Amino acid sequence: MKRKSCLLASVGALCLAASLSLTCQAGTQVQSYAHPSLFGSQAQVMTKDHSAYVVAGKVKKCPCLAPVAGKENVFVKSWAANMLSVMQRGANGEFNPKMPILRSELAIVMAEGLGLPTGAVKYSYKDINAGYWASDWINRALAADVMIGYPDKTFRPDQPVTKAEVFATIAKVIDVPFDQNGLFAKYNGEVIQQIPTWAVPATKEVVESSLLKNIPNTKKLVNDEYLSKEQVAYLVGTLRYTYLMNAANGKVGTFTYKPTAISIKLSERISARTSNVGDTFTAKTTKDVTIQGVCFPAGSTVKGIVDAVNRPGYKNTPYIKVRFVEISNENTVMDLERDLAAVQVDCAKNPNIASRLFAAPFSAAGRVAGVAGRTAGTGVNVIADGVENLGDNFSDAFADTLSLHPLKGLKSVGSGFITVGKGIYDLGKLVVSGTFGVLYEIGDEIRYVILPSTTNDSALNPDEELTIIY
Repeated sequence: MKRKSCLLASVGALCLAASLSLTCQAGTQVQSYAHPSLFGSQAQVMTKDHSAYVVAGKVKKCPCLAPVAGKENVFVKSWAANMLSVMQRGANGEFNPKMPILRSELAIVMAEGLGLPTGAVKYSYKDINAGYWASDWINRALAADVMIGYPDKTFRPDQPVTKAEVFATIAKVIDVPFDQNGLFAKYNGEVIQQIPTWAVPATKEVVESSLLKNIPNTKKLVNDEYLSKEQVAYLVGTLRYTYLMNAANGKVGTFTYKPTAISIKLSERISARTSNVGDTFTAKTTKDVTIQGVCFPAGSTVKGIVDAVNRPGYKNTPYIKVRFVEISNENTVMDLERDLAAVQVDCAKNPNIASRLFAAPFSAAGRVAGVAGRTAGTGVNVIADGVENLGDNFSDAFADTLSLHPLKGLKSVGSGFITVGKGIYDLGKLVVSGTFGVLYEIGDEIRYVILPSTTNDSALNPDEELTIIY
């Protein structure tokens, strides 16, 4: 038992470390089962990448996931997470998304976030040459006048950017009314520290823009001198979305930011309750959209795929991760980008009562059978481990006694009785857990039939209308 516990703890630690690296790879696949669900340590989990990790038997959400607006537990891989992976590729040594963002990294986020084109650079800097890993992004930021170097002809790409400088950079590309009076900028009623006088107006403008609403760790936002790589990536990710909502603000010098938005209506249901990793689904576009110069008329087909599923369970929040992979119309097919600025639900729907009544018995039977099967399977493992340990105990008892070490032999006999006791206790837990799991599944199905809205945060339903923003 001890060896098994150590092994499980090691696997959990490895999965946690992998998740915190923020390096979600293409083709991610995770599927998690929380039953038997009364005791979290008995969670049945299959993980194939960093999209989920296990701590004390509970499946946690990956920082790579961004929620769909209007669907709290439907996720897509975020644009911000992609930016962090780009920064990591250029990092020397260990990459830490909590560390201050560098000037080169800010140029990357701004160039990609605003879709800045390549243009003529007014000034050249002696520490930026064609061989520098971020030179293309830096030149795009310079050409659009979003960033500028120093009077000594250097850009200082590896220098950390202060919080004040980040706010000043963001303020260059937005036009939001703010209170011109006062010597301090406040966020959620707290004075933002480490802001010099020259940067107070820019900081106030960024606060009033609501761009900080999705930024991680607001305590550090208020108190620290620097923003982290992660914070700036999420800040600019929100900027992308906000620019779409108010196109008048999307002007950067002579360049107008024009994100791609695909309006779709779902053709089928996917949910954390019944969908599986690898399931595909389709939707139809409700408006004409032009992508990379190709026009796709309303009625074109958008294909999606389920990347991760976490089943509902006791103290286990269900969620589903989806990816939109391609758009097609007749003979024209185009792959869609993996990383989105945002996805929002424009019109939510509930499955109709007939579909719920006919579907529930089948999903209930399958889920109850799953709980029972996993409970029985875990019970077999408990018994097998117990028999193995008991055999080892008595083997040691005879070997020690016959080797003229009777006290050690007696100790081994005692360990055998402890093994039996632990096995009985674990089997008792399993019986209670499995029974609870079955009752939970039945109750969850009844709740779905009567109150479908309670499960909609982790589902996409037929005829729901979404906007996918790249």
